[in-house]
Amino acid sequence: MTPPPQVLFPMLQRTPADALAQTFAILSPRLNPRRVGGPSRAISGLVYLAFVALVAMAFLRQGILVWSVGVAYILYDTALLIFTAIEIWPLRHGARVPVVEGAQPSLAVIVAARNEAAVIDVTIDRLAAQDGAPDLILIADDGSDDATAATLARYGLDQPEVGAISDPACDLPSLRWLRLPHGGKARALNAAIVHVDEEIVITVDADTLLEPGAIAAMRAAFAAEPQLVAATGVIRPMCGPSLTARLFEWFQTYEYVRNFLSRHAWEQLNGLLLVSGAFAAFRTKAVVEVGGFDSDCLVEDYELIHRLHRFAHDSGRDWRVRVIGGALASTDAPATLPAFLRQRRRWFGGFLQTQHWNRDMVGNGRFGKLGTAMLPVKAADTVQPIFGLAAFAILLVVLFSGRFHIVLPILIIMGVKIAIDLSFHLASLKLYSRWTGQTKGLRLGPALAAALLEPFSFQLFRHWGAILGWKAFLTGRETWARQSRTAIAEVKRES
Repeated sequence: MTPPPQVLFPMLQRTPADALAQTFAILSPRLNPRRVGGPSRAISGLVYLAFVALVAMAFLRQGILVWSVGVAYILYDTALLIFTAIEIWPLRHGARVPVVEGAQPSLAVIVAARNEAAVIDVTIDRLAAQDGAPDLILIADDGSDDATAATLARYGLDQPEVGAISDPACDLPSLRWLRLPHGGKARALNAAIVHVDEEIVITVDADTLLEPGAIAAMRAAFAAEPQLVAATGVIRPMCGPSLTARLFEWFQTYEYVRNFLSRHAWEQLNGLLLVSGAFAAFRTKAVVEVGGFDSDCLVEDYELIHRLHRFAHDSGRDWRVRVIGGALASTDAPATLPAFLRQRRRWFGGFLQTQHWNRDMVGNGRFGKLGTAMLPVKAADTVQPIFGLAAFAILLVVLFSGRFHIVLPILIIMGVKIAIDLSFHLASLKLYSRWTGQTKGLRLGPALAAALLEPFSFQLFRHWGAILGWKAFLTGRETWARQSRTAIAEVKRES
């Protein structure tokens, strides 16, 4: 077990920010790599060896075995689908709503924002209008050089010096402004969290709008379960009014439904690793205890959950991570192909970073189902997009080379897979609606069309974004890119 930081640094006079950084330096697997055991090496080796062997079949075999990589891809994806279906089936009875008596935990919201003057006021207004509104809304201004200052001034906030925090706003006493030099989202969150005294801290992106009751649902979840240290809300994408934006919103809506149901499934094994930094809640003390967010990770929320799980197992804590079906939000999602590929490049690159830093946990029974089930699946997921694109490429080669006797059985396999996906799709929409109470944009006809078209369109875009993520991971060349806020600007005009 790692000694607590106060034991390692007994003589140092530390500011809260210093203490957070020193704790991170001790507990970060990036800075202090752990020994990688035999099971982890075996699982990773098997994943990559299987890919090479299956692709080789295209050159060495005849008949349907030419497409072995495609068969393996379909079997793997179907197995995960079956697992998810089994674990989410109890949702047919609806969500379990915790009943909480007595005082609710205090709660702060941090909005890390850079040059979000066009939309930050809508985000603040939505937070302030919540039932059981936050005790603190802290804008962590990451070196904005647009009209953010003027926007915040309209709430009666006086502009603080760089590195300082303002007094409460005259018009909204829960609102404060922390002005920072530009350093990225993770650094802004770390700088802000040391100013939070509340029991629960929620991170909300400036382009994310919470639905009514979202804060109340988070408060209730944390009040009902003392072991809960991190939770994600359920997010719906919004992309704007243009035709391209509507198409991307259409596909992403059903993708998000599947993804959040999958998170609920892994939650049942205490193996949930992925929260959404756009709307995530944490016990403040737990985040501080593990050293805050990693500023070198492309997906700082994902890396933090690994560290929370690791620390819980190392210190014998019964910490839990959940997805809260009643905490709903909408986020401004990519509305064009270039924007979508940039987002998925960063997401997948950050996933690969985190998987690499925590590879000692893969197959490690000391971490329970997280080590023996979830992380081996994540090891396979590192190459799943490569499997998918390779399968598609081999299918095209077979088709254009005139080997139609192979194409027919391949199409039969794909047809069976699409039928399975459609069945899951239809059932999952009902379960999702009962779980979250959300029905917007989940009509049956568009859902069927999306399921039929996705394997030949949107799924290929996702895989290509992942390939770009591999490039970012291997070269270390990836930074945060500014996205245009097409949908939230539309919401602002309508309000």
